[in-house]
Amino acid sequence: MNFPQSVGRRSGSVRPSPVFLVLVAVAVLGGALAWDADLYSRQAKVGVFILVVAGWIVSVCLHEFAHAYVAFRAGDREVELRGYLTLNPLKYSHPLLSIGLPLVFIALGGFALPGGAVYVHSHNFSARTQRILSGAGPAVNLLCAIVLLVVVAVFGEEREHAAFWYGLSFLAFLQIFATVLNLLPVPGTDGYGIVEPSLSYKTRRSLDQIKPYGILLLVALLFVPEINDVFFTAIRALFELSGVPARWEQNGNWLTRFWL
Repeated sequence: MNFPQSVGRRSGSVRPSPVFLVLVAVAVLGGALAWDADLYSRQAKVGVFILVVAGWIVSVCLHEFAHAYVAFRAGDREVELRGYLTLNPLKYSHPLLSIGLPLVFIALGGFALPGGAVYVHSHNFSARTQRILSGAGPAVNLLCAIVLLVVVAVFGEEREHAAFWYGLSFLAFLQIFATVLNLLPVPGTDGYGIVEPSLSYKTRRSLDQIKPYGILLLVALLFVPEINDVFFTAIRALFELSGVPARWEQNGNWLTRFWL
């Protein structure tokens, strides 16, 4: 992928917004509350909830920023004009559908939908660039999962600050979940964006009609017990490759629902 030489020098185009910085601070606050809390206390549950929710929104910002930055480096200047390079979650599609709805699913079902969307002129890019553009977001989720799991595996222990470590484990689980779900080659996902350039024009045109409903279709399938069991078993197997016990993320899931 050939980037304009001048783009690399325009580092000022990337400006983390105050909203993003506040989200990071809120996540840190949630972690601090969980760190000093007794495992079964209300403080532990509230702290983990704040940590997971704010942490998830931060990861959504990073996911969408990755898409936008690749597009910007490839020559799409509209991503800067639309504010996509500010990591502001309010700039990534509809706040309710892209941020609110995924958070509802985290609270109710313990899984995370890919949130947010940036609008880029991908049709102007080469097939290789389109694949890199689509894969950038899931790559960020995977990187977040790896970093979190390495931190938990190296430093985490149940005898001290258990609520904090459980919360980080659940946040890492959500990152794995979002990575795998988003890489499934269903129209509307990043996985489909990776394979789309290899499809014929006729096939792409036919599948374009499904794009707005692809994620909803995946969510509906997850409510089928047999599919749900297979999918979550696979995600937990990937999670346990880190050496962190699956019960840690399950405990983090339970703590996140502070109202129970």
